Amino acid sequence: MVENTVVIAAFQPLSNLDLVELLIGKGITSLSMDAIPRIARAQKMDSLSSMSSLAGYKSVLIASNSLGKYFPMMMTAAATVPPARGFILGAGVAGLQAIATARRLGAVVRAFDVRPDVKQQVESLGATFIQVEEMAASSEDTGGYAKELSEEHQKLEQEVIHEYVKDSDFVITTALIPGRPAPVLITEAMVNDMKPGSVIVDIAAETGGNCALTKPGEIVTINGVEIHGPVNLPSSMPQQASHLYSRNIVGLLQLATKEGELNLDFDDAIINGCCITHESKVIHGPTKERIEANS
Repeated sequence: MVENTVVIAAFQPLSNLDLVELLIGKGITSLSMDAIPRIARAQKMDSLSSMSSLAGYKSVLIASNSLGKYFPMMMTAAATVPPARGFILGAGVAGLQAIATARRLGAVVRAFDVRPDVKQQVESLGATFIQVEEMAASSEDTGGYAKELSEEHQKLEQEVIHEYVKDSDFVITTALIPGRPAPVLITEAMVNDMKPGSVIVDIAAETGGNCALTKPGEIVTINGVEIHGPVNLPSSMPQQASHLYSRNIVGLLQLATKEGELNLDFDDAIINGCCITHESKVIHGPTKERIEANS
C-alpha cells in the first residue's frame, strides 16, 4: 500500500501489535471497526454488536441440531417430554441473542454474567439471571465490557458455573475480554460432570475459548459431551453479515468524511476511539499503552 492509504478493518490492535508497527512504518491511517466505542451515537457503526448478534443466533441452532432431544416441552400420547435446559455464559449482545433464540425454540434458559446491569435484559427475554453478588461492584469497565476478575472472584464464579453447567443440556459461552485471551469458565472437571449427550457451543473459540477443552474450528466429544469451537460464525450467514457490516462501515465513512474527502476530527469520541494509526503515529490510547509496556 502507498503512504497515506486509509484502511477500515477489524484490526484487533491489542492482539496484533506487529501489524500496528507495520501500519506506522507505512504511514497508513487505520480505523478499526472493533475499537468503535459503545456509545449511543455510534450504534449504527458497531460491527461487534452486528456480528455478535448473528453468532449468538447461530450458536443456538448448532446446539439444537446437535442435542438429541426436543428444545420445547412436548406432550404426546406416549409421554410428556420436559424442555431442554440451557445455560448461557455472558449476557452481551451474543448472549442475549442466544437467550432470545433458545427461548423462542422453547428451552428453559438460565444466564450468567458478572455485570449486574444486564439482569433486567436477561429477565426481559424470559431467562433466569444467575449472579454472584460479591462480584458485582468490580466486574465492568468504563466501556461496558466485562473486566478480568481477581483470583478470588474467579473462584466464586467457577463454583457457581459448575453447579449450573452440570445440570444443563446445552451450554453456550460468549465471554470475551478485549485485547486478552478469552477467560476459561468451563474446566475439564465441569465437562466431566455433564450428562452424556450434552452440548457446549463455545463462541469465544477464536480467542482461545471459554471451555478448557475447546479446539478452535473443531468439534470434539469428551465423555459423551459434544464441544463445538466454531470460528467466524457470522460468515455462516453471509447475506445478513455482509448487509449489516456494510451498513456499519457506511456509518463510519459518513462521520470520517466531508464532501467526499477524509476529515478526521480527533475531538470526536468515535474517531479518536477507533483510529489506530495516523501520520506514522499511534493514536489509539490502549494500543499505545500496550506498545510502551512491551518495549
